[in-house]
Amino acid sequence: MSDANENNGFIRRFLDMPNDSVVKTVTVAVALCLVASMVVSAAAVSLRPVQEANKLRDKQTNVLEVAGVYDPNVPVAEAFESMEPHVLDLATGEFTDEFDIKTFDQLATSNDPAIVRALDEDPAGLGGHMQAFRMIYILRADDGSIDKVILPIEGYGLWSTLYGFIALEENGNDIYGLQFYQHGETPGLGAEVDNPRWKALWKLREEEEKPQITDAKSAPSSFPDYYIDALAGATLTSRGVDNLVRFWMGEDGYGPFLERLKAGEI
Repeated sequence: MSDANENNGFIRRFLDMPNDSVVKTVTVAVALCLVASMVVSAAAVSLRPVQEANKLRDKQTNVLEVAGVYDPNVPVAEAFESMEPHVLDLATGEFTDEFDIKTFDQLATSNDPAIVRALDEDPAGLGGHMQAFRMIYILRADDGSIDKVILPIEGYGLWSTLYGFIALEENGNDIYGLQFYQHGETPGLGAEVDNPRWKALWKLREEEEKPQITDAKSAPSSFPDYYIDALAGATLTSRGVDNLVRFWMGEDGYGPFLERLKAGEI
């Protein structure tokens, strides 16, 4: 009983302190910080499954949109069942069963030295290295033939790394769609990479060893039919998109896979 009285006496003395006293101010501030941090931590832990589910749904939505098959009236998970996922070995252009499709995490493997290879040249601004394996998606027609292939792409713009998907027609040559789902470019300028009218310009790729498509202020004389009008006021962002599309469509990116696709080996 005496301990309780002593404890009550301490609390009483604390409450009786002036509100502007240093001890009372610091004690209250520390207590509030501790309570707030516990509430935030508990919320973060409890909401993590919801966040992961939303993240997955957002990714699936972007894949469906870039392939031109997104329908807001159809549940995303149901619509995504039409997509055929594969883990691709970029070096060989062949699919691999080395990884579990259901658990393969593109971002988680980006720092794994066992599956990251160095780049001699880095036009897309990938930091001098890239993952040797990528998760790609195939959309098939009703007869089982390939309709489109959806490939993840990324590269540096002006302020940030742009992450997105590019959809190619079954011939592995024509660009059907281009979509970015994450970037930190300047709102109203570089952020115009999300403008549907600009993304719709990315349609053609020459049937040559190297992509004959460019994003510039004016059409080049060598291949004017494969010219994309650069974003006004966002030259460096436009150049970044140009570089990353060229890189991923080239030999160091999906080139080996695209050659197999054109040859009918997929």
